[in-house]
Amino acid sequence: MASILISPNKYIQGKGELHHIHEHIGHLGKSFLFIADEFVQGITKNIIENSFAKTDASIVFETFRGECSKQEIERIKKVALENKVEAVVGVGGGKTLDTIKAVGYYTQLPTVVVPTIASTDAPCSALSVIYTEDGVFEEYLILPKNPDIVLVDTQIVANAPARLLAAGIGDALATYVEARACYEANKTPMAGGSITRAAIGLAELCQKILFEDGVKAYLAVQRKTVTKAVENVVEANTYLSGIGFESGGLAAAHAIHNGFTVLEDVHSLLHGEKVAFGTVTQLVLENRSMDEIERMIRMNISVGLPVTLEQMGITENVEEKIWKVAEAACAEGETIHNMPFKVTPDDVYAAILAADSIGKRYVK
Repeated sequence: MASILISPNKYIQGKGELHHIHEHIGHLGKSFLFIADEFVQGITKNIIENSFAKTDASIVFETFRGECSKQEIERIKKVALENKVEAVVGVGGGKTLDTIKAVGYYTQLPTVVVPTIASTDAPCSALSVIYTEDGVFEEYLILPKNPDIVLVDTQIVANAPARLLAAGIGDALATYVEARACYEANKTPMAGGSITRAAIGLAELCQKILFEDGVKAYLAVQRKTVTKAVENVVEANTYLSGIGFESGGLAAAHAIHNGFTVLEDVHSLLHGEKVAFGTVTQLVLENRSMDEIERMIRMNISVGLPVTLEQMGITENVEEKIWKVAEAACAEGETIHNMPFKVTPDDVYAAILAADSIGKRYVK
């Protein structure tokens, strides 16, 4: 079996780079559709328009309605086709970017993603996570290629709430843990083929950077400043985690995240906040060393990520709810089946409750 590693055609990151967006993407066409929610348009639209002002390219803005659902993808696709644009651009968070990637796939147009937060590893991947209109996980849409260009303005990322960067750290901390499990199980990642040593190396580097610079970056972003630590963590959250999960594989942590989406209790939590708890649960499921579990818990606490079910908002009928999570996490086709051993809902139920008990030891 071939070994496969996939990535975007070009990754661009730096302070103030959104001001140069036409310079970076102008070669893709003469007409562009930009999608962003109302808030993101408020902080980026003028910058984008100024970048295109002295060019012969035309741009159209469409407001993203908030959910990466089949209905929203279809709506944006129609806007792109009606305006006969030559490229599509998503500006915003993970769901905006996943939507534009799906639109690019269905319209066969060049696709640019411009993350304004570093809260997930969605930007670089050839994947869209599809939810229902009510925000419940529905399916993974595997795309034939990664985005053509990923452009990250680190000042805009630093201007966002620090909680979003922390959520990205939570999502990215799962990368090596899951890739290691898939590698040990000799599973096929979303990129196809077998897992390359390069993918494992990138995933491991991602974790190394997060443990070294995660807290420093989190504190810097609280002051809306861009430091070297911020640049490193944004790269880890966005690029290294994106390549690492896609070419290294997903396992229990993300499946447990998907299980948690069936509970209304956690709908206020960000993707990476749920994944962070899922990562600790996977370590428990694998019976990793207490040192590794404790290190992950302490890291989560240091950037405000949840380590107990109570912190996630689950305080009533806990056992009943966690059983529902466990069943959903083990659904047919879920990535939990990439683990090196058979996993049942009973196993997940026990691991979640055990992870909660361990987390409680560190919560003051």
